[in-house]
Amino acid sequence: MSLRIVVAVKYVPDATGDRHFAGDLTTDRDAVDGLLSELDEYAVEQALQIAEASGDAEVTVVTVGPEDAKDALRKALSMGADRAVHVEDEGLHGSDVMGTSLVLAKAVERVGFDLVVTGMASTDGTAGVVPALLAERLGVPQVTLLSQVTVGGGVVSGRRDGDTASEQVEASLPAVVSVTDQSGEARYPSFKGIMAAKKKPVESLDLSDLGIEADQVGLAGAWSVVDEAAARPARTAGVIVKDEGEGGKQLAEFLATQKFI
Repeated sequence: MSLRIVVAVKYVPDATGDRHFAGDLTTDRDAVDGLLSELDEYAVEQALQIAEASGDAEVTVVTVGPEDAKDALRKALSMGADRAVHVEDEGLHGSDVMGTSLVLAKAVERVGFDLVVTGMASTDGTAGVVPALLAERLGVPQVTLLSQVTVGGGVVSGRRDGDTASEQVEASLPAVVSVTDQSGEARYPSFKGIMAAKKKPVESLDLSDLGIEADQVGLAGAWSVVDEAAARPARTAGVIVKDEGEGGKQLAEFLATQKFI
């Protein structure tokens, strides 16, 4: 039986765009271009490497998001993934990590899996907790923040690098792993891959397909909400210190006032 690899990816607002909140204090995703989260590209890359090493594997990418989120799936398919699943429903608007992990878990269960691979965090929310929540909902082990991953003999193992040491960790399959941006550069989609992606299957699902009630997700089911937001204050002119013999003293006083020293 082939190894079933599922990669959870996210369609995020471009970090170089002018991002802000909409009237309901959720991220205004229509006001800025979106793309596949850069950190999730590393997850796709590692999944493809594991599949290539296995010689008998299928890579499915799953995302939760609006219609435009298909762009993220197409990017992953053009990199080499075999098929994709898109969960789209108006009731998902405003979902936090709890709601998102629930939907992902239901979608992954529907697809069937031996290994789930994710990025270390999304580039918009940057919470970094979805891999752990997903593993808990699926009832499988988790090995997170890996910079190196291998699969063999029914076990996934890898290296987790810390500030002062590296750990070698492993878990029996099925399992959830997350990889860091140190796991290896993601491949660039070839023209052949881009053309092939257009013919690969993309399955569309909604909440009813997954047996999820509307009040379990979205703003209604969110465990965390934004109560208030204000625009960042305009940048003010800095303090200019003219060195007329006392420059060093004035600079030291300024740094002390700002509690930098």
